Amino acid sequence: MRDAAHGPGTGPPHSGVAVRCAVRERREAAGLSVSALAAQVGLSRQALSRVESGAAVPGTRQALLLARALRCRVEDLFSLGAAHVPARVPPGTPPGTRVRLADVDGAWQALPLSGEAGLRLTADGVLLASGAVEVPGSLDDARRTALVAGCDPALGLLCTALAEARAAWVPGASLDAVQAAARGEVHAAGLHLGSLARHREVVARDLPGARLLRLWHAEQGLILAPGNPLGVRGPVDLTRGRLVTRPVGAGGRALLDGWLREAGLDAAAREARHAASRLAPSPLEAAAAVARGEADVAPGPRSAAGVYGLAFIPLVVEAFDLAVPERHLAHPGVQALIAAAGSGAFQADLRSLGGYDPAGAAPALLDGL
Repeated sequence: MRDAAHGPGTGPPHSGVAVRCAVRERREAAGLSVSALAAQVGLSRQALSRVESGAAVPGTRQALLLARALRCRVEDLFSLGAAHVPARVPPGTPPGTRVRLADVDGAWQALPLSGEAGLRLTADGVLLASGAVEVPGSLDDARRTALVAGCDPALGLLCTALAEARAAWVPGASLDAVQAAARGEVHAAGLHLGSLARHREVVARDLPGARLLRLWHAEQGLILAPGNPLGVRGPVDLTRGRLVTRPVGAGGRALLDGWLREAGLDAAAREARHAASRLAPSPLEAAAAVARGEADVAPGPRSAAGVYGLAFIPLVVEAFDLAVPERHLAHPGVQALIAAAGSGAFQADLRSLGGYDPAGAAPALLDGL
């Protein structure tokens, strides 16, 4: 990620806010020369020219005198421009991209708003060619925004259910999500790697000191074309057809590897099957490949199959846990995420996706790390 240097403990850096000056426009509209206006307000011609060019900002008295002479308000002459905020931006993000911002450990993280989902979200600013983000308004919402990484599609639903703060979903494989949290790029990481013991192992190794919270359980299985034209019954049939795989480090990749083992493939054959398969960075993109007819079967949750009206064979129910570094537990966005996950309204909506079972009345901290 592109990064701008800033001092520790200073909070997210600002590069300053420009002051827009409309003195020249008002003076010309009034039919006054630079010399005539300068004489009225007690400035030299050179000093007024510097004000009009934006090279200098007048003091309070001169600003009031300028407003009186030009028969307008001070705010008609001078206004704050957009702030330029240094931010970490995903590589390859083009200038002009709308972004949301979040403060993670005193640095601004920029989340590009792309695709159809981006059209439904309000942006905090626009990425400039310099790598900074131009922010025309307040950053209050950005300071209360939590970033949560993970691959479960229900995270997107959860991030829209907050009442008191704001959260944004950063799609990514489970291990990638934990590593993003370790690098200080997100506040929390979602995990589904088969068992609580595995989650504890990963957190102890990559994100020591983080706390685990149980959010929900989700059905995982095989996503198939409508009507299941290949007659897939389970893992035994994964040796045929066009397969979608997931990146190393994704929960779906670990599940698929286990199912290929059940189908009788040894380590070398499994690796060859993965290498010959279409790689999808997320469960939703895996399901989309099946829906487009580019693959016959993909691993993923029932919810991803439901989005595209696809057939689904459930094979296992997995727990989905959230790893939160201790320092982020009190973040308003993280607190709002936890509260929303335990709300009746969200849990009813979660069940409506199909294949989900909420963890309980409120996400519980899992002791024993």
